[in-house]
Amino acid sequence: MPIKPVAPSPTDELGTVPDTASPAYAGRHPITRLFDRFASLVTRWTGSPTAFTLAVLTVLIWIVTGPIFHYSDGWQLVINTGTTIVTFLMVFLIQQSQNKDSVALHLKLNELLSSHRAANNQLIGIEDASEEELRRLAAAYLRLSTQPNSVEVSAREGAEPAPPVGAMVDRQS
Repeated sequence: MPIKPVAPSPTDELGTVPDTASPAYAGRHPITRLFDRFASLVTRWTGSPTAFTLAVLTVLIWIVTGPIFHYSDGWQLVINTGTTIVTFLMVFLIQQSQNKDSVALHLKLNELLSSHRAANNQLIGIEDASEEELRRLAAAYLRLSTQPNSVEVSAREGAEPAPPVGAMVDRQS
């Protein structure tokens, strides 16, 4: 099965993570899928009690060997270099897992929005909006929360729901 190239989202100049409205997660390159599995395994393992115990033992061994090596610069360099390398690599692995978790969370929220009758479907994919658009939307929801006839109250009473927040934002622009 040939892999179709997927254009990066407009908010992702590097093309590393597709936006949640994109089907790109399903058609990724095999190396990307391999890295994703590796990152998931490593982040799960490093969050385990076993990994923490191993890290503590490493530091204890380093401390115990201090007098043997006369607390030399080389002795200090070992722990400094080791922790720097591990930290540097873990940043990328953890970020990959965070990106994947974020996309999964957005997809779940999109499903909830699309399945609820009174929900505003314009919010699906809102994570790709600019910061200014998000600020306007947040202000519109804040105003909506102070109105006595919110969407939730109107839906319960069988009345016509309040106008979508997106329409409120559009009117103020």
